[in-house]
Amino acid sequence: MAVTTALPADGAEPGERYASRTAINSWIMFDWAAQPYFTLITTFVFAPYFATFVAATPAEGQSLWGFATGAAGLVIALASPVLGAIADANGRRKPWIAAFGALLVIGSSLMWIGKPGDPGVILPLLIAYGIATIGVEFATVFNNAMMPSLVPPHRIGRLSGTGWATGYVGGILSLILVLGFLAANPATGKTLFGMTPLFGLDPATHEGDRITGPLTGLWFIIFVLPMFLLTPDLPAKRSVRMALREGLIGLRGTLRELPQRRSLATFLLANMIYTDGLVSLFAFGGIYAAGTFGWHTIEIGTFGMLLAIAGALGAWIGGKLDDRVGPKAVIATSMTVLLLSIIMILMVDKDSILFVSVTPPSPGGGLFAAPAEKAYLILGCLIGGAGGPLQAASRTLLIRMAPKERITQFFGLFALTGKVTSFVGPLLIGFITAVTASQKAGMAVLVLFFVAGLALLSRVRD
Repeated sequence: MAVTTALPADGAEPGERYASRTAINSWIMFDWAAQPYFTLITTFVFAPYFATFVAATPAEGQSLWGFATGAAGLVIALASPVLGAIADANGRRKPWIAAFGALLVIGSSLMWIGKPGDPGVILPLLIAYGIATIGVEFATVFNNAMMPSLVPPHRIGRLSGTGWATGYVGGILSLILVLGFLAANPATGKTLFGMTPLFGLDPATHEGDRITGPLTGLWFIIFVLPMFLLTPDLPAKRSVRMALREGLIGLRGTLRELPQRRSLATFLLANMIYTDGLVSLFAFGGIYAAGTFGWHTIEIGTFGMLLAIAGALGAWIGGKLDDRVGPKAVIATSMTVLLLSIIMILMVDKDSILFVSVTPPSPGGGLFAAPAEKAYLILGCLIGGAGGPLQAASRTLLIRMAPKERITQFFGLFALTGKVTSFVGPLLIGFITAVTASQKAGMAVLVLFFVAGLALLSRVRD
């Protein structure tokens, strides 16, 4: 276990002890370990592959993926506050991270079965995706709850931003690994680096895309180990059975107390709405690009790397601004950028930008050679640059507003508000896309989420 050291920092309680630098850096590695799931599976490689090559059409694939995302989000929403309350009563976080991390590893590894053009794998594949999503989201709840014991309050923003930035860097490296060495263009049989895929992965059956599932599981196992070995956990305060009883009682008390904590309740409501919009935007951005421009793994993956770089830079800068100007200002600025970006994206088509005709992409025209592709790339980088600080500052604002002794419980409520309607965005996108057979119409609904989130955030006092 890591040795803690007393930090005579502003905002620390007298005699309070915080974690060593080694323990903090090891905690940060959780974001590095978990991020490839969001980068490779839910956003830039596997989800677009599923929509384009496993499902019958991109619109149907976007719809099915939305339904599966919504179902997993509903499970997470219902269980997160209960589990958080139990963990606060019990004290320990690591056993929960290990249990749900195992679900992430199992579910993501099973995604290897997703062969192209095989309708029989669609349902098992979506179930595996749901299991992995539940695992990674629950593990994140308990990992977030460790933050207040690591650093004093005035350094929470920097810690959160550094964690998100580090995660994005891990996502970038995982994308480079997949695009440069594993996933090849079926037409050429070569990876982004002009190589034959390692391990004999077959481009014709998209084994380079499908390997992202097992790779994500292995990556998590390797890089989460420093957190388990070197970051101190809180000691167990009581048995799980007693914790269950006390946790549920405490949760009921917290829910009754929320109306008196009006600003905190308003923030949780705002988080519920804008997180739904952000998750949906990231989840369907690659799918939307695949359907609009005909991008495949190389194009979408390269796009993803640029977004992740922007996200890492944005999260790092946002973490510093968080400690200086406060998390609410960072959240509001990030949401404004996201809102404007999604409006602009809806005005970009393969042969037009802002209703002005441009030359459409042509086969063999080069990577992002068409004007519309360049515009989408720029807007995507703005989304990546704003998404990182939005998420990092949101968990910082919760820590600043919630009682420290019930922090996991409130992170459970945070996850609840982030997930209780998380099925709404994907389901709306799925439903509208299915009814209209238009990906653009499905994505347009996200404008409402960011407008409502900004309106509610303006009423929060931090």
